[in-house]
Amino acid sequence: MLSNFPLAVLISGGLDSAILLGHALRSHTAAQPIFVRFGLYWEDVERSYLDRYLQVLNSPRVKPLIVLDQPVADVYDSHWSMTGQGVPDAAAPDAHVFLPGRNVLLLAKPLIWCHRNAVPAIALGSLQTNPFPDATPAFFRGMQDVVDHAMGTRVEVQLPFGGMKKSAVMRLARKWKLPLEHTFSCIKPEDGQHCGKCNKCAERQRAFAEAGMSDPTEYSRQ
Repeated sequence: MLSNFPLAVLISGGLDSAILLGHALRSHTAAQPIFVRFGLYWEDVERSYLDRYLQVLNSPRVKPLIVLDQPVADVYDSHWSMTGQGVPDAAAPDAHVFLPGRNVLLLAKPLIWCHRNAVPAIALGSLQTNPFPDATPAFFRGMQDVVDHAMGTRVEVQLPFGGMKKSAVMRLARKWKLPLEHTFSCIKPEDGQHCGKCNKCAERQRAFAEAGMSDPTEYSRQ
């Protein structure tokens, strides 16, 4: 049975959040996608993929995309995510792609938006294998509690994929026939395409391979 209230979904255009939107359509009567615009190097290309994904998904239960601005140039300064220089390559460990405080920034405005618009829950696509300190259940509970206290109302932070590995989430996409060719995972796009050589492109390739799925992505380089 579908929950009869809308679920806000933090969506970036990547695999996990795109599949999370598919999950929301199978668990709630309506889904409200929210995109947080930080001003990161790859964000314009990412947004174009997200727009296509939503268009192809073409569900009347997906509400129009909400875009919230949270510029980070003043705190990230010359970080590779702003400049596109020194981007972690396929051989770099996951720790090298950590964006400091990203989930604090990612949740702050959307949570307030949900409080002000009477949306009782917001979901993120964080996985069991996410290694970063701002991706733990304790962190998400803490963010929820702080903003609930500040606003005087309650919005639940949900992690539907929190106990799952990426391969299991990918298999949900295959089951639901989601158009993953319109998702985007690259941190140094070339000519509007995945570069094929950065850390995130390598992670994307592994995700399809480990799930036993054909990778529909067009890479600029292989």
